[in-house]
Amino acid sequence: MSVDATHEEARAGWSQTDTVAGLLAMIAIFACALGLVWRPVRVIPFAVVLTLIAARMSERQERLAGWALAACVTCWTLGMAVAIITENPLY
Repeated sequence: MSVDATHEEARAGWSQTDTVAGLLAMIAIFACALGLVWRPVRVIPFAVVLTLIAARMSERQERLAGWALAACVTCWTLGMAVAIITENPLY
């Protein structure tokens, strides 16, 4: 079995849905990081919705979506605390 054949078999398992789900999960992680520093009530619920869509869309990306959801919870907690402590607007 050649290296190219092994690569082709591994690549054949990934569908376009898996790729889109991974992209949605990464966008959700980025949105959580943005919500940490800028209006968490506006940004982080959007990220949670993206995470749930990514988790449901693909079984292969459920783990990444789980990490994205953990990032959302952490950034929500920290973002709300920072916004309240610094007296910045929440939304």
